[in-house]
Amino acid sequence: MKEFFTRKTGFFTVMVVLFWLKSYIIYNVEFNLGVKNGMQEFLLFFNPLNSALIFLGLALFAKGKRIGVWMISVYTTLSFLLYANVVFYRFNSDFITIPTLTQTDNFGSLGGSIADLTVWHDLFYLIDIIIMIVYFIKVRGYWSAERIQLRKPLLVLASGVALFVVNLSLAEIDRPQLLQRTFDRNYIVKYLGVYNFTIYDAVQSFRASQQRVLASSDDLTEVENYTKSKYAQPNPEYFGKAKGKNIIKIHLESFQTFLIDYKLHGEEVTPFLNNLVRDPEYTYFDNFFHQTEQGKTADAELIMDNSLYGLPQGSAFVVRGTNTYQALPAILNQHGYTSAVLHGDYKSFWNRDEVYKQFGVDHFFDASYYNMTEEKVIGYGLKDKPFFKESIPMLKSLKEPFYAHLISVTHHHPYLLHEGDETIAPAETGDPSVDRYFQTARYLDEALEQFFHDLKAEGLYEDSVILLYGDHYGISDNHNRAMAELIGEEITPLKHAELQRVPLLIRIPGVEGQGVNHEYAGQIDVMPTLLHLQGIKAQDYIVMGTDLFSKDHKDFVPFRNGDFMTGKFSKVGGVFYDNATKEPIEEPTEEMKELNSMVMRELELSDRVLYGDLLRFYTPNEKWTPVDPKKYFYGKQEEEEALDEEEPHQ
Repeated sequence: MKEFFTRKTGFFTVMVVLFWLKSYIIYNVEFNLGVKNGMQEFLLFFNPLNSALIFLGLALFAKGKRIGVWMISVYTTLSFLLYANVVFYRFNSDFITIPTLTQTDNFGSLGGSIADLTVWHDLFYLIDIIIMIVYFIKVRGYWSAERIQLRKPLLVLASGVALFVVNLSLAEIDRPQLLQRTFDRNYIVKYLGVYNFTIYDAVQSFRASQQRVLASSDDLTEVENYTKSKYAQPNPEYFGKAKGKNIIKIHLESFQTFLIDYKLHGEEVTPFLNNLVRDPEYTYFDNFFHQTEQGKTADAELIMDNSLYGLPQGSAFVVRGTNTYQALPAILNQHGYTSAVLHGDYKSFWNRDEVYKQFGVDHFFDASYYNMTEEKVIGYGLKDKPFFKESIPMLKSLKEPFYAHLISVTHHHPYLLHEGDETIAPAETGDPSVDRYFQTARYLDEALEQFFHDLKAEGLYEDSVILLYGDHYGISDNHNRAMAELIGEEITPLKHAELQRVPLLIRIPGVEGQGVNHEYAGQIDVMPTLLHLQGIKAQDYIVMGTDLFSKDHKDFVPFRNGDFMTGKFSKVGGVFYDNATKEPIEEPTEEMKELNSMVMRELELSDRVLYGDLLRFYTPNEKWTPVDPKKYFYGKQEEEEALDEEEPHQ
């Protein structure tokens, strides 16, 4: 036995077993993969083995004692990949994809967030690496300088490939078309593992990058036919009612609907927003859902201004930032509007300084326009109170009518505040991220109250459309225990999907609000709604959503992973549910199956538009002028330089 463990093959065997067990333990401890039966549990246990044999087997081709260095290097790299996914998953409930790795410019502001996502027991994930290094040091003296016979590493690799084929075949039995129906990455990791998922994702990313080269105008025909067939005629009571009015769109970072009217320690967390919900001038959509994926905030911006879904992997802002877009700012610009985005972070974050040019945004007031002194900045940028206060002069500087989008940041994971900014005690679940969530929500609420007061004082409120929306969830399903304690209800898969509701409030000058509107809707529906309020027919454009005020509004809400919600039934994690009883539906009706097919088709068509950059082939109407990104300049220095050369776009 001692002789075996001092050999290279013994060292390799120990490393494979450690790798296998470590992966399986982490899959169960760190990831919520929704294992539902014995086959899925077996595959979860089985799938790391083929990855270990293939990746570590490559090191067996090394010569002499270098084989140990190679194996430890491969082992450490794979361990780092696994741990990076652990940290990423703790907040995003998702796995790292190749496109997210291209978004490294965004990581500069993540320091505090990443630190908050690491825990003390993560040290255990280093022990196996230390063990293997010590093991190598002790046994390398027994190893010869000769290369292992070639047939042995080839046999190992062949075994790994054979086991992968078995793995995939069993997965296909339990989940047919696993690699064809890939909206949900959880399924692929559950069946094939993190390592094989990474390889698969790399292949998918390469294929997606080729789609633009191969795309043609013919690819747009099916997309156009679909959007035209889904079109909802505008409600004559609302059509054109906001024409020529300013539009002030306020982004409520990480704000979920359950906060509305929620009481903590006996007091309302968001009293100002609660009052807006009851204000007769506003319409509040209480069944409005975010539809974001890995891009989170950037996805929300894309969806709200383009009525297209974010990508299944990564953020379109980054990986499709130079696409042709026919976004709301550009459309409104061609109807006499000035557009602006105001945000207390720097312009390169999420590639905004490039993608906004494609959207036709006239002015981008980023952090360089604000007072970014240390006491005013926390987390992802300028705190909300000074941000909204300092935004007033910038709004006043805009030529009217204007379309202004203000993006708040303080209510963002890890939900930090400076001492003295807290005006409500944290929750007491023992989950720090969840407990602080309510304090930053209160801070945002107070910032909004002051902002509305300032808007009214400066004469910017009465004649403006006011739109407030939540961009994405703030509390992921990794915090289900704490959430269950706070809302007094078990967080089932259906309940978690229901918690993806985010607020949407709209005030239209001169139009009485509807109070609470219970229509099921999503972020995809906002752009056509705003177009119709302007008297612009959304039918001219490629939009996936429908007007919220239309009597023909399509009241189903697709999620990016292929799930969806309706008023009567929902599909979550591949299971249909009755919304009234909350019970699974064993035999889906034809209506459910047809809607499921429609949702999958809609997501696929939206992906075609973005991956193929298909809007470059589309002309909305004879008056449309394509956006020229070279005419836009963002930042004080750039605008001054542009003025020296030519007059910037106005």
